Amino acid sequence: MIISTNQMQSCFRYLYANFTACIVLGSFVTSLHAQVQPGAKSDQPDFSQVRKLIQEQMAAKSIPSLAVAVVFRGKIVWEEGFGFADREQHIRATEHTMYYLASVSKTFTATAIMMLNERKRIDLDRPIDDYIKPARLSSPLWNPAEATVRRVANHTAGLTTFGRNCFADQHNCHISPDETIQRYGVIFWRPGDHFDYSNLGYGILGEAVGRTSGKSYADFLRDKIFKPLGMRHASLAIRNDLKGYAATRYSSINGRRPPAQSATPGASGIYCSAHDLALFGLFHLKAHLPKQKAILSDSAIETMQNSTVNADENGRYGLGWWVTEDLHGFRSVRGQGGTDDAWAALQLIPSAGIAVVILANTGTDFPSKLSDEILSVLLPSYRQSAAIADNNSPTQRPPVGPEPSLTGNWVGRIQTYKGNVPLVFSIAQSGDVQAKLGSALAVPLKNAQFGSRFGKQLLAGRLAASTLGTDEDTGPEPYDLDFELYLADQKQGQKLYGSVTTRMRSGARFGARLSYWVELEKPIK
Repeated sequence: MIISTNQMQSCFRYLYANFTACIVLGSFVTSLHAQVQPGAKSDQPDFSQVRKLIQEQMAAKSIPSLAVAVVFRGKIVWEEGFGFADREQHIRATEHTMYYLASVSKTFTATAIMMLNERKRIDLDRPIDDYIKPARLSSPLWNPAEATVRRVANHTAGLTTFGRNCFADQHNCHISPDETIQRYGVIFWRPGDHFDYSNLGYGILGEAVGRTSGKSYADFLRDKIFKPLGMRHASLAIRNDLKGYAATRYSSINGRRPPAQSATPGASGIYCSAHDLALFGLFHLKAHLPKQKAILSDSAIETMQNSTVNADENGRYGLGWWVTEDLHGFRSVRGQGGTDDAWAALQLIPSAGIAVVILANTGTDFPSKLSDEILSVLLPSYRQSAAIADNNSPTQRPPVGPEPSLTGNWVGRIQTYKGNVPLVFSIAQSGDVQAKLGSALAVPLKNAQFGSRFGKQLLAGRLAASTLGTDEDTGPEPYDLDFELYLADQKQGQKLYGSVTTRMRSGARFGARLSYWVELEKPIK
């Protein structure tokens, strides 16, 4: 067991309030003292410069707290909390503080799916609809039966962007999982065609776990994953008995946030400590710890990490894992997520037996640099390779104008659960696009982009300060609309189809990323 300096300091400082915990920790003081004595021999990696960097960057970037845990060769070699889990209450962070994992939750959901697959309860290549009845996916253009469990898990089922939270002070925010699927479970792209990261997809997988296992998703996580792996400070949302361990979330824009509940728990609903996430990492490194139950076979772990699809510029994606085949000379397997009020990552270097956990209770770009620094301590060749890569700046592509087949007037609709909203696009040869939504006046489509993607002509852009009449889901604050449309040839005329997604404006306190079907036709002359 690794005992951090923060633990010792907190123990003695709050002796009167934590007498029992101090007795337990006291048994480790002698051995820990020997490790930090000048001249004492130790085979532990030296993270002193990393600690210094953390303290400097937390002050410079106003990061309330951060927790790290590092696994090397089958054991946790460093775990520590920095700063305050709750600034106002002066509660310090430790390696047992529970942070919002955001999209790292997907790796747990994928693990649960693989467990049920090994138990013959879920077939990866059957339609996801078979496991979420009575709910079902829909599509105006594609066959939902082709949206298999595997494709949902690797983000190629045709679902698209979705993000929605309900905060404690938002009234009438919650809708049921079935209603969420009915409103937003739309197959936008041909299943299997291409990668499109979808929180809704993993929310649906969480529902599949609950509906096929006989337990709620939360209970399955607790009974079949957390307990067998020794994870005592992990739960879906924050259980009442664990509230004292929860880190307050601080928005980098709006400050302290009230507690929130994700509309897609399977995608982003788990809270976990750095220590416990390291235990999860040890299992996925196939460490075979005697105190951990083998909840998955090694071959299932291999499938999760190696059965990957192309994720464009983001590398590859397996089942719940981002995969980089060559990260400065090493194969990296990573779960990562973040919002403006949280950041979380679990990075594995399987060939070296390394897992790096970094958690923060605010949105920040620092953890990515921190991960590189930690890996550089453990892998001498990593830093040199990373320095060379940093000198290679990305090339910028010149803007592309519209093909002649895209120019002209397009008339159609945005399809929402409240009804259709009329939409007209007028595309000039110059690349200027005028958009008329409903009864509003035509306005320019901002940042209009043209090109070819997935073998199809693309039109993308943003319509500012719009409304679709779905305020009960989007919230009351103004938002923009992001369009992603593709040209499909039809026997009678031509069609533009795709998605439009709400985007909260900068400074908005609440908001959502909700996608709706768009279909436009070019009238035949």
